[in-house]
Amino acid sequence: MSKIQSSIDKLDLELRRGTLALAALSQLRTTRHGYSLIRKLTELGLEVEQGTLYPLLRRLDEQGLLDSEWNVEGSRPRKYYTISAEGADALECLSAAWRQLAQSMSALLDESPGGYDEPD
Repeated sequence: MSKIQSSIDKLDLELRRGTLALAALSQLRTTRHGYSLIRKLTELGLEVEQGTLYPLLRRLDEQGLLDSEWNVEGSRPRKYYTISAEGADALECLSAAWRQLAQSMSALLDESPGGYDEPD
C-alpha cells in the first residue's frame, strides 16, 4: 500500500468515527442490542466493527445519552440500548450541526471542478 493510500485510509477512518455517534443515536430511537445496531447501520451503508461500536455505546450510556438494560432471557445475556431524553436532545443538536456542516462541505467541494480554487 502506498503512503498516500495509507494516509487516505486513516483520514477516511477518522471521518467515519466522527459520524458514528450521530449514526448510532439516530438508530436507537428503537431499542436494540449492539449486534442488531451493527446490522442496521451496515444495511444503511455504514459498516462498523464491533470493537468500535461497543466502546461507543458504553461511552454514550455513561454520558446519559442512552438508557440500557440487560435481558438475560434466551441463550445469552444481551444489553439493550435506547436513546434517552438527553440523547434525543443531543441528536437534535448534532443533526442540525451535521446538516450545516454537510451543506458547507458541499459548497466547498462543488466550488470548482477540482474541488478547490486554482491559484490566481
